[in-house]
Amino acid sequence: MDFKNQISNYLKLEEKVLKSLNVDEINETMNALLECYERGGNVYTCGNGGSASTASHMVCDFGKGTCYDLDKKFHFICLNDNIPTIMAIANDDSYENIFAYQLKDRLTSNDILLAISGSGNSHNIIKAVDYAKQVGAKVIGMTGYNGGKLIKLADYRLHCPIDDMQITEDVHLIFNHMMMKIFWMYLAEKNGKEAIYKVNQ
Repeated sequence: MDFKNQISNYLKLEEKVLKSLNVDEINETMNALLECYERGGNVYTCGNGGSASTASHMVCDFGKGTCYDLDKKFHFICLNDNIPTIMAIANDDSYENIFAYQLKDRLTSNDILLAISGSGNSHNIIKAVDYAKQVGAKVIGMTGYNGGKLIKLADYRLHCPIDDMQITEDVHLIFNHMMMKIFWMYLAEKNGKEAIYKVNQ
């Protein structure tokens, strides 16, 4: 089979979406994350399916990638990483509460909830966001499509304006890598270090 036309069309669409992203909103979000880092707050991430993978990936990239050689670290915590906890809450309570339950008595107004939902309408995500608003924590919404409920509730937005889940999830991971790399280079320079990525040789 020759898939070259389909491949080309997918890449062209992805390029078009990337060019349409709101740079001002990304910058505002990054400044909110930097302020949280500086005050020692926690950033809780969560998502379902592919968004769960991105939420987990962000913990790796921000926890290690941005500040590997630095004494001060980003404090990222992923709410969908502990499968036994998620299954216990889902079994004994409800799947809708798997994230909100974990935030109770932990999330404070000093922290950020970074909630990822392609549709912006995932019930368990919205419940966690509602709880974050109750305790005065800021919310970053990472969304696609029209943003759903999440984009309206979020204080900061990382939005991918397209009705396509695969490209939405691609762009969400680009948000992560882009922010990680910019913060890594910024913090290295600020702390008088070289931003040299260490890879196995």
